[in-house]
Amino acid sequence: MVEQKKEEEKIEKEKDEKVKIPEKFKDLVKKIEELSVLDLAELVKILEKKFNVSASAPVVVAPASASAEASADKEEKSVFNIVLAGIGDKKIEVIKTVRDITQKGLKEAKDLVDAAANSPQTVKENVKKEEAEEIKKKLETAGAKVELK
Repeated sequence: MVEQKKEEEKIEKEKDEKVKIPEKFKDLVKKIEELSVLDLAELVKILEKKFNVSASAPVVVAPASASAEASADKEEKSVFNIVLAGIGDKKIEVIKTVRDITQKGLKEAKDLVDAAANSPQTVKENVKKEEAEEIKKKLETAGAKVELK
């Protein structure tokens, strides 16, 4: 019996050494240690409601999703849609360039360029990056405003 008491005191002393409890909280901590698990759970719920806080551990999902977004940003797109956003001042040059790119007739190319004056129009879809940049350069040289999506 005496040995058990000494062992308990030793364990309590080790706990006190691991966690430094300020003098002003010693009575409170002592009372909390004496509570049953059910009473302690009830106390936690009351404190959560009273101070509008949560005693649960923070969730690590946010950083994981942030890193997923970062890795998605690092992965470059390899296929693009070329969108004619504006035609500029050289409408005829843009029509000729669109006609060359799309292999469409003059009327179809003109209709596409005319429609682009009102709202963005897709010139070509699912184009590899290198080709898309080359087409964009050609259209911009002709005076058009181009977006790769």
